[in-house]
Amino acid sequence: MKNPVISVITVVFNNKGTISSAIDSVLGQTYSNIEHIIVDGGSTDGTVEIIQGYGKKIDKFISGHDKGIYDAMNKGIDLATGDIVGILNSDDIYYDRQVLSDVVSAFESNNADAVYGDLVYVDKNDTNKVVRYWKSNQYKPGEFLKGWHPPHPTFFVKKEIYKKYGMFDCSLDISADFELMLRFIEKYKIKTSYLPKVLAKMRLGGESNKSLRNIFQANINCIKAFKKNGFKVGVFYPFVRLIPKAGQFFVRSRSRNP
Repeated sequence: MKNPVISVITVVFNNKGTISSAIDSVLGQTYSNIEHIIVDGGSTDGTVEIIQGYGKKIDKFISGHDKGIYDAMNKGIDLATGDIVGILNSDDIYYDRQVLSDVVSAFESNNADAVYGDLVYVDKNDTNKVVRYWKSNQYKPGEFLKGWHPPHPTFFVKKEIYKKYGMFDCSLDISADFELMLRFIEKYKIKTSYLPKVLAKMRLGGESNKSLRNIFQANINCIKAFKKNGFKVGVFYPFVRLIPKAGQFFVRSRSRNP
């Protein structure tokens, strides 16, 4: 797979404050063979006008009612014509200008079906202020049952994998990304490659962790995801899941900010 097209999908709804930074981080990549797809949920706050202001720099743009963030992601995947699909939410940005070049190199050198890396959570008003460092590692069988999974904004997958094994299960709401990665990696054993560098910055305040209710619901949905894919999981899984997350608050990136 030489010089593959990467389809980057950005889903957004009423987020005029950060959509430009997400778009600019894609446009600023040194890798040029990119298809940027933006799926808007029918924003009324000025988001649509900001996106339209980029003109032909955005390859595909649709706006209209959807059934939630994962339904919007599925729409984006349907529109994608690239060899590789990555998802960058409107609150997120790529860590530096080399991210997509490094991702492509990892796909090519390891003949991988999916590539993922590390992620930093940053202050919502100051993206240079790292609050939490999500350091991942190379997958080993059974890792999901130990509370591990890749950071979804760093998860790049060949389009053919979506075609073969399906897209996001919208019934799992805020945990559909977990279920998809569990299904691809743990159930169907796709070939993954871990890229040991920070690939994305995520602003604090995402749907899955912005309230205790959402955290509780995310854990319930993760258990449903295991059962849906034929895995047995113990009642203490929600506590096991917290173990790798706890250490993330004590790790800080020592890399110079790009």
